[in-house]
Amino acid sequence: MFDPQSILHDRFREAMVAAFGPDLADADPMVRPSDRADFQANAALGLTKRLKRPPRQIADALLEKLAVDDLCESLEVSGPGFINVTLKDAFVSDRVSAQLQDSRLGVVPAPEPETVVIDYSAPNVAKEMHVGHLRSTIIGDALARILSSLGHHVIRQNHLGDWGTPFGMLIEHLLDLGEQKASEELGVGDLSAFYREARKKFEEDPSFAERSRNRVVQLQAGDQPTRALWLRLVNESKRYFGKIYEQLDVTLTDDDVCGESFYNPMLPGVAEELETRGLAKVDEGALCMFVPGFTARDGSPLPLIVRKTDGGFGYAITDLTAVRHRTSTLGATRLLYVVGAPQQQHLAMVFEAAKMAGWLTPPARAEHVAFGSVLGADGKMFKTRAGDTVKLSALVEEGVERALAEVTSRFPELDDETRRR
Repeated sequence: MFDPQSILHDRFREAMVAAFGPDLADADPMVRPSDRADFQANAALGLTKRLKRPPRQIADALLEKLAVDDLCESLEVSGPGFINVTLKDAFVSDRVSAQLQDSRLGVVPAPEPETVVIDYSAPNVAKEMHVGHLRSTIIGDALARILSSLGHHVIRQNHLGDWGTPFGMLIEHLLDLGEQKASEELGVGDLSAFYREARKKFEEDPSFAERSRNRVVQLQAGDQPTRALWLRLVNESKRYFGKIYEQLDVTLTDDDVCGESFYNPMLPGVAEELETRGLAKVDEGALCMFVPGFTARDGSPLPLIVRKTDGGFGYAITDLTAVRHRTSTLGATRLLYVVGAPQQQHLAMVFEAAKMAGWLTPPARAEHVAFGSVLGADGKMFKTRAGDTVKLSALVEEGVERALAEVTSRFPELDDETRRR
């Protein structure tokens, strides 16, 4: 790739060695973009103490040895010893033209391609995608595109929240509404309302709550009619998520979905293995791993819960099992988790626990691609006026409408179809 800054970096380093000796072969020429020229080299100021000479004198000595006639129009020492560099128009034009002839536009493929798993987006079934999902989705997809273009084998993983106790009440609510009406509600994209209605009934109606708990048992036991209803919820949600991905021009598809339910059958075996190997032990009724270096506020060891006191499994062991699957089965040597910064400690514990278990050993490594929360103008979490989380679908639609209004204002001569493109 055409990178004049790198070219200048190498030329200035050669000049430093030529002017002051091989001891400076490791010195940084400090070539940076400049608002006074194309680039500015600040090496002279950085070498003043080392060479015990005035910076302007060092700059002049560098210019005497600097071989850049083929690419530089002018060189000027300014201020205390800054070197301003202006490139030749012909040099830039020739290099850009040559790069345009390259089908890869000068992007060099990775010398050692890897299998990279990227965990991103990860909305919850029967819940609305909100503004917080936007960063995970966009950052994750950008990484997937970049790494793919560099020649890596990228495996996208959309870790849907598609399993757990809430599905008992969601399935019962679906049955109360009738499958057709429920599909209509989910189809129009009002997932939050569907979830709220189910939660309200669960909290206020004891008989509904009891039916919901029984339905969870049936779901976990593999009851086929119950699983069919659960799958209906999952598919309706995926259809809705797919519409948003299409609007955002995101490359995620249904083939990339690998939700919590995928790992559920593996959890008992993973828990048993960790306990048998002495990596997990029962503490106050729960099976836990204690990862060195992680403590609670009172200084006591912080547990990573493998199996809860009631025998159920939480998201910690699901995430740990996902690491094992991604390295052992998918063959990944690099795992990227595009997840909000508040999950930093949890993911750090999971990664360390996976290393303890031998599921994350070199060359395999995991990285948390953290991002902050989306805040409003008041510096607080971005909410609607009613205090609800902003729906991602509403945000996207508003963005489209604002863009359309701006295009219409600037280019009134365009027809409607062209404006919307």
